[in-house]
Amino acid sequence: MSTNEQGRAKAEQPKAKVKETAGRAVGNERLTAEGRAEAAKGDARQAKEKIKNMFKR
Repeated sequence: MSTNEQGRAKAEQPKAKVKETAGRAVGNERLTAEGRAEAAKGDARQAKEKIKNMFKR
């Protein structure tokens, strides 16, 4: 399960970056904000998984 969550976190980050960049390119603030929010969500999920892995050892 942990590997699946880590993969999801890593997959969210590039998609979020593309969304944020596209939002900036077309001047869409909502799209830019969504991209930033998704990136933060991916970062938080990745940090959570790193902490879980530290306690498994």
